[in-house]
Parts: sequence; structure tokens; C-alpha cells
Amino acid sequence: MLTPLDIENKKFSKQIMNGYNVEEVDDFLDEIGIDYAKKQKETLEYSKQIEELQASLEHYKNIEETLQNTLIMAQSTAEEVKNVAKQKADQIINEAKSSTQKEVDFLQNQIIAKKKELEDLQKQFDIYKAKMESLLISQLELIKEINKNDD
Repeated sequence: MLTPLDIENKKFSKQIMNGYNVEEVDDFLDEIGIDYAKKQKETLEYSKQIEELQASLEHYKNIEETLQNTLIMAQSTAEEVKNVAKQKADQIINEAKSSTQKEVDFLQNQIIAKKKELEDLQKQFDIYKAKMESLLISQLELIKEINKNDD
């Protein structure tokens, strides 16, 4: 690659006849050198900008990858929390069912015990009633007998 200095220092052999005007060639070479220097400077600036943009692009790609990983992790965590909550809810429901069943069983046993107690009390009442009836009958017989003897 030519440098602006190479263009500026380029010398042509001078021909006496049918040659170019040396001053015009030198002026033109000076213009080309200046223009070439500008273009070279612009090229360097563009190269630096490209490097900076590529570095930024890489940075943003890393950020995007991090965000994607974070999103995946958040989704995974949310799913895990949801599953744990469902398990906890199922556990609470099962414990409530178990507790309720125990209470129902306890109350049924109490009902059975109270029914048995009631039956026992009814039997005792029937026995007491029979005894009272028997006592009253015997007392009535006794009174009848006393009345017969008095006559």
C-alpha cells in the first residue's frame, strides 16, 4: 500500500520532448497525496469504529445470552415454585381429609357409645318399670287380701 509520502516523493524521469509539465505533475501528485492521506485517515477511523461496534455487538450478544439464561432460569424457578405449591396444597388437603376422617370416626364412635348407653338406660328403665309393676301388683294383692280378711 502506498503512503501519502510515497506519492509526494515520487519523481519521474524528465524527458525533453513530449513530456509532461513537471510543475503540473508535481501539483497533481501533491493533490493526490493529500486526498490519499485523508482517505487513509478515514479508513483508519472507520476501522476503529468497526472494531468498537464489533466489541459493542459482542457485549450486547453477551447481555442477550445472559438475559436468555436468566429468563430460562426464572421460568424453571417459577415452574418449581408452582410444583412445590401444588405439592404443599395437596399435602394440606390430604391432612385436612385425614383430620376430618378422624373426627368423623371419633364422632361415630361417640354416637355408637351414646346409643349403647341409651339402650342400657332403656333396659334399666324397663327392668325398673317391671319391678315397680310387680311391686305395685304385690301391694295390690296384699291390700285385696287385707280387705278380704276384714270382711
